[in-house]
Amino acid sequence: MKLSLLQHLIQPSPVGKNSILKAGEAYPMLGFDRITFDPKVMGGRACIRGMRVTVSLIVKLIADGISADEIIDAYPSLELDDIRQALKYAAWLAEESIHK
Repeated sequence: MKLSLLQHLIQPSPVGKNSILKAGEAYPMLGFDRITFDPKVMGGRACIRGMRVTVSLIVKLIADGISADEIIDAYPSLELDDIRQALKYAAWLAEESIHK
């Protein structure tokens, strides 16, 4: 299930990445309405819905083989859509390419 979950969740976003982010706001126009940035929360890192749960934590847990259900059990305030969106956001960031 983990592989199919990742295949389903990580799909490139058609939207560009040149937007300037404002503190504490989510950006539904980018398709990331659950990802927020606030300098007062976790030093401004990408968080889930303003909580002290970072996108990087979710990605690390998935990479370590922790299932989405296990993550939700450990962090009951999270929802499956939070995990999906964290992975989509990480995939979107990794789409960068080097131009010579």
